[in-house]
Amino acid sequence: MIMLTTAPQPKKLSVALVGCGKMGGALLEGWLASDTVSEVTIIDPAPLPAHFENNPLITHMNDTAQLQGAYDVLMLATKPQIMDQVCEGLTGKLNKSTLILSIAAGKSISYFENYFGPDQPIIRTMPNTPAAIGKGITVACPNTCVSQKQKENAETLLSAGGLVDWISEEHQLNAVTALSGSGPAYIFYLIEVLAKTGEQMGLSKEMSMKLARQTVIGSAALAEKNDETPASTLRENVTSPGGTTQAALEVLMDGRLENIYQEALLAAKQRGEHLAK
Repeated sequence: MIMLTTAPQPKKLSVALVGCGKMGGALLEGWLASDTVSEVTIIDPAPLPAHFENNPLITHMNDTAQLQGAYDVLMLATKPQIMDQVCEGLTGKLNKSTLILSIAAGKSISYFENYFGPDQPIIRTMPNTPAAIGKGITVACPNTCVSQKQKENAETLLSAGGLVDWISEEHQLNAVTALSGSGPAYIFYLIEVLAKTGEQMGLSKEMSMKLARQTVIGSAALAEKNDETPASTLRENVTSPGGTTQAALEVLMDGRLENIYQEALLAAKQRGEHLAK
């Protein structure tokens, strides 16, 4: 007699989410859609978006004073400016097995260990804003108390925002912030520059912006679809010898743009190092 067995289902996670703004709310939508969570307690003084109300998995609290119970994960998705207040309100309320998962910029692992103790499992992360539509990338760094299972739980939650990768040296998060955390702003500025130049060449404002936006959107989608193809190869595929693209690239690749980007990312990295002190 053949016995059929089914693979065990992954354990659903109990989560306390501090802050339900754009990023926290987007991740929550992903958790609900993927049936990842058994319960979510949201701590946020603002009213919940209407589509979260009356969801049986969600409990809403206005502040941390009401928080009780043991959670698998506590995610800190609030602004860094009020993190002191948030952490003070949580001190002494967490089970030592609860994983603290921070998506707040500039707050180090040691910062959280000062509030919750060096034996609390803590993961510091740096997402970027495309995570709000599931197209971001988040880089995570754990402290020494985080177990392999907790890393897997964190990856399950963070993957609602897109790709997830790991580093072991926390100082590298400053470079991550400069490249991917701040990176969307560089792309949006590129759209601005392309559109403005299109206007200067005689296109209407509306047409120029439409061309600039869709060119960036389409190019990014092409890079995503051909994720194993080097960016240099994708560039070469667009470039005909002696053509218009080559004429433009001879200007763009003369070293000035590369120097500007290096200077810009270094400035962002140094600012991140300063804010982390």
